[in-house]
Amino acid sequence: MKSYDQVGRKEDVSDIITNISPTKTPFQTMIGSEGIHNIVHSWQEDSLIAAGANAAVEGADAPSAVMNPTVLRTGTTQIFTKTAKVSGTTEAIKTYGRDRELAYQLKLRSEELKRDFEYALVGVSQASVTGDDSTARKFASYDHQIANAGVYLVNGSGGQLNDTLTSQTAASIREDAVMAVAQELYTAGAEPSVLMIKPADALIVPQWQRSSATGYARTTYVENGQKSLVNVVDTYVSPFGELKVVMNRFQLTSIAMVFDPSMWKKLALRNWFRYTLSKTGDSTNVQIVGEFGLKHRNQSASGAITNLT
Repeated sequence: MKSYDQVGRKEDVSDIITNISPTKTPFQTMIGSEGIHNIVHSWQEDSLIAAGANAAVEGADAPSAVMNPTVLRTGTTQIFTKTAKVSGTTEAIKTYGRDRELAYQLKLRSEELKRDFEYALVGVSQASVTGDDSTARKFASYDHQIANAGVYLVNGSGGQLNDTLTSQTAASIREDAVMAVAQELYTAGAEPSVLMIKPADALIVPQWQRSSATGYARTTYVENGQKSLVNVVDTYVSPFGELKVVMNRFQLTSIAMVFDPSMWKKLALRNWFRYTLSKTGDSTNVQIVGEFGLKHRNQSASGAITNLT
C-alpha cells in the first residue's frame, strides 16, 4: 500500500503560529506617562523675555515691571477599544498553537490596540475633537501640537521654515531641512534628541554623507579586509546637538519628526483594562478599553519636516 491509499493518517499541524505583523511602537515607548482625572486637561507654557540691552543710570528709579503672560494649552482624551468574541464550542475545542482561543484572541486585540494608539499619536494628522453623543473624542496628534516656527516644508526646488508654502510638489527628506529645524529648536531653547523617520527615509539619510548636493559632503573610508557593508545612520550629529535616528512604521509618511521625548507625555485617564460583557448566548465577549490623551509640554520644543514623498 502507498501513502495515497492510506486511511486514518494523523494530521501534522505545527504548534507554532507565525505572525510577523509589526508591534514596535517607538514614539509611545519613548515618551513619558502621566495620569489625569478629566476628559479635558490643560497645561501652561511660559518663556523668558528676549535678551536685550540692560544698562541703568546710577541712582535711577526701578524700571516698570514687564512680564510675559503664560500660554494655556488644552487637550482632550480619546477612547480606544476592541472586543474579542469566542463561541462556547470554539473555546472547548482543542487547538494547535494556543491553549485557549479566547486568551489568544485577547492577546491579538491588545497588540492591535497598541498599534492603533501609535497611529493616533503620529500616524494621522488630527486636530483635537471635543466630541458629543454622536461624535468620538480625539486628541490632537503630534503635528497639531508643534509651533509653525519649527516646521520645514520641503518642495522640489527647496523649501522653508514656518510652514507657509502651499500647493508645493512633495520632495525627499534633505539634510539642510533637518539642520534648519534643529537650529530653530536650539535657538528657542529646546534640546531635541530624536529624528524619527519612516522606513523609506532610512535609505536616504545615509546618502547625505556621500553627496555634495546639500553642501555637507564627507569622505568615507573603507578599511581593506572589511567584510561588513554598513549603510545606516544611527546618530546624526549637528552643531545643534545629536539626534538619534529612529524608524517608525506607523508614522505619517509625509513627515519626519525632530523632538525631545521628555517634552511629550501620554496621558492616562483610564489605563488599559478588560471586562467580560453580559452573556447573551453561547459565546464569550471580552472588551478591552483605554482612554488617553497626548500633551506636548511646550509647542516650541519639537519640529517636523513636512511634504515628504
